[in-house]
Amino acid sequence: MKLRITPDGLPIYQQIINQVKYLAASGRLVPGDELPAIRVLAEQLLVNPNTVAKAYRELEAQGVVESRHGSGTYLSREGSPLKKKELLKALQERTDTLLAEGLQMGIELEEILELVRQRYENMQISHNKKGDK
Repeated sequence: MKLRITPDGLPIYQQIINQVKYLAASGRLVPGDELPAIRVLAEQLLVNPNTVAKAYRELEAQGVVESRHGSGTYLSREGSPLKKKELLKALQERTDTLLAEGLQMGIELEEILELVRQRYENMQISHNKKGDK
C-alpha cells in the first residue's frame, strides 16, 4: 500500500483516510487486506505515529477497517455501516469541491462529467482485474 502526503492544506490524517478509501474503492485493497502497522506507515510517510493512529481510528469508526488486537488493522469484510444518506452527504461535499474547482478553472460541466466517467471506468477495470487474480 503506497500513500503520499501532499502539502495541499488537507490535514495529513485526512489524506491517509481518503487514500485508504480510494484504494478500497478502486480494488487495490480488498476486504481482509492488512494495512501497514502504524509505526511502519508513519516511518514511510515521515509523520508522527499519532497521526496515523488517528486516521486508523477514524477509519475504524467509519467501519472501513477493523483492528484485531495483537494482529493488526485490516480492510473490513463487512463494508461501511454508514447509511446511504450519510455516504451521499459526504460525497455531496466532495462533489461541491470538485465543481467549484472546475468552475474556477473554466472547465465545463460536461468535461467534468466525462472525467468522472473515465475515472469510474478505470476503477471498475482495476477492481475487476484484482478480482481475477
